[in-house]
Amino acid sequence: MTHQKIFLTAEWKDLLLLNYAVAPRLLEPFVPSGTELDVFDGVTYLSLVGFEFNRTSIFGIPVPFHQSFEEVNVRFYVRRGIKRGVVFIRELVPKRAVAAIARFAFNENYSYTPMSHQVETGTVSNTVKAEHAWGAGADRCRMRIETEGERYIAPEGSVSQFITEHYWGYAAQPDGGCLEYEVQHPQWNVRNAKEAGFSGNAAAFYGSEIAECLLRKPDSAFLAEGSRVTVFKGMRIS
Repeated sequence: MTHQKIFLTAEWKDLLLLNYAVAPRLLEPFVPSGTELDVFDGVTYLSLVGFEFNRTSIFGIPVPFHQSFEEVNVRFYVRRGIKRGVVFIRELVPKRAVAAIARFAFNENYSYTPMSHQVETGTVSNTVKAEHAWGAGADRCRMRIETEGERYIAPEGSVSQFITEHYWGYAAQPDGGCLEYEVQHPQWNVRNAKEAGFSGNAAAFYGSEIAECLLRKPDSAFLAEGSRVTVFKGMRIS
């Protein structure tokens, strides 16, 4: 059980995850000190993730006008000993104050941009359609999914379990150090993708190399139901 101070609580809802197998060399420049790339069946994954933040509180205080908003991030997976964690390359939110707080508290690469999302559940079938869009004009980007089948808990040894069950975050610091923070949530129900993909000017947000990955068909895609989440205050690791 952790004794760290709670930084944030929120409800993460309808997480749309597009996952791409990439060469380790693409991610190695972003690996924080004290961690190493984590792999699944010998494959290194990069993920584009869009979801809803709801009922958000910082240090136990609900922030007026900042409790519900979208986030889209590009992330990959690392480990530190037995701890499996996530590193964010870029995080986008439609709230300037949220971006500023995250940069200050964790040195995460948060930026403000206009965003929208929609989720539609079929009235007859179990199909769910979800979409996130961000940017404006020529830089507009969009990620989408249409699911099929029933929701289920990601099974042991599956790629969906690997992607969703990293319970630590790692953020490189300006002096070359690393901040480690814990993220607690229960196992999530997921839905398989019937079709999913990304479109738009990815290079404007993520650079040309990552853009090339995002513009191809994802190697896996699914929609996670989400849950209440607790993020603890970060601690420097040696």
